[in-house]
Amino acid sequence: MCLSFSLADERVDQRTCLICGDRATGLHYGIISCEGCKGFFKRSICNKRVYRCSRDKNCVMSRKQRNRCQYCRLLKCLQMGMNRKAIREDGMPGGRNKSIGPVQISEEEIERIMSGQEFEGEANMSWSNNGDSDHSSPGNGVSESNQPSPVSTPSSSRSVELNGFAALRDQYIGTPVSTHYQYLPHLFSYSAHSALLPPQPRSLDPQSHSLINQLVSAEDLEPLGTPMLIEDGYKVTQAELFALLCRLADELLFRQIAWIKKLPFFCELSIKDYTCLLSSTWQELILLSSLTVYSKQIFGDLADVTSKYSPSDDELHRFSEEGMEVMERLIYLFRKFNQLKVSNEEYACMKAINFLNQDIRGLTNASQLEQLNKRYWYVCQDFTEYKYPHQPNRFPDLMMCLPEIRYIAGKMVNVPLEQLPLLFKAVLHSCKTSVSKE
Repeated sequence: MCLSFSLADERVDQRTCLICGDRATGLHYGIISCEGCKGFFKRSICNKRVYRCSRDKNCVMSRKQRNRCQYCRLLKCLQMGMNRKAIREDGMPGGRNKSIGPVQISEEEIERIMSGQEFEGEANMSWSNNGDSDHSSPGNGVSESNQPSPVSTPSSSRSVELNGFAALRDQYIGTPVSTHYQYLPHLFSYSAHSALLPPQPRSLDPQSHSLINQLVSAEDLEPLGTPMLIEDGYKVTQAELFALLCRLADELLFRQIAWIKKLPFFCELSIKDYTCLLSSTWQELILLSSLTVYSKQIFGDLADVTSKYSPSDDELHRFSEEGMEVMERLIYLFRKFNQLKVSNEEYACMKAINFLNQDIRGLTNASQLEQLNKRYWYVCQDFTEYKYPHQPNRFPDLMMCLPEIRYIAGKMVNVPLEQLPLLFKAVLHSCKTSVSKE
């Protein structure tokens, strides 16, 4: 049964702005926010505002205090994922880019925006101290014809450089990392307003419950059938491990094809669009499933097989920079998922949201995909807020994993095939070791 999209309109009045905690009015520039923060972000970006904080750049953002520090307010907007690219170039109402969900930019790029370096060369750069109003003061702005330069989003480009790993290394990794590879992602959280608004018990929306059940029913959660048992003492060759990885990929891909045919919205899209979506996202879907519902087999049985494989000195020497980057990002992402302990319901929602990517080229009905994406975005948020009321950061943490999965999947294409056995051995060994130490 294909349900009409009405959940967003019904639930939006119960949601709070991710910036200040005020009543949200909808999805603005990629995140749930209020009209005040929506307008503030648009003015700040269109007018290339550069603010200063007279305190420690850590001011509390709430409905009553949001106007006290414009610097920290804009910083929170960027950290929570407000998308500069979604602002229309002419400054008029209405978004220019309809991508759903927050955009993840590096801490370095955030700093360039906050310091004004992003807008170097522009005339009449404005400086403003902490303000007391939502409205821009006269004389502080620049010509509205000077538009901000767009940023690349993970959904529209796979060449995004993600930084900020150094600050989180001790928390998630616990081991030193070469300076050449300190570019793992920073997963933003929102906790400033959650302390002011303690979670209130509530029930799950009936539509959310129905849609999630349909998604979970479409999943094949049975253990993988590919044999991954090996005799003690047996030495696995590179060719044997590569063949096993190919068989696993085949089984996982087959399950994704079967999954599509069971989707509750299968009747709402054309076969052409499904083909386009699957050909663009199958690697991401396989990676997401391997990190969640099949993780016990992948990081257990498959890890045992890879431990029997000993790469040669030549293989070690030839391991590429792309392989090193993918390895470190996969290890980080595994630890993030292991920390979150993603439920089957959350996995099903994340998978649908990632699959319904309206930015993929060649689609015939991108607007319908956008509506479906919104539907499951709200469903996932509704479920996490209901199921985990004392984890206010959980939903954005889950969503911020998706652009990283897309990035890694795109990078894996550039890893030479003969290096995949070594890559999997290194990743699975590191992940299994980190779990055993916990």
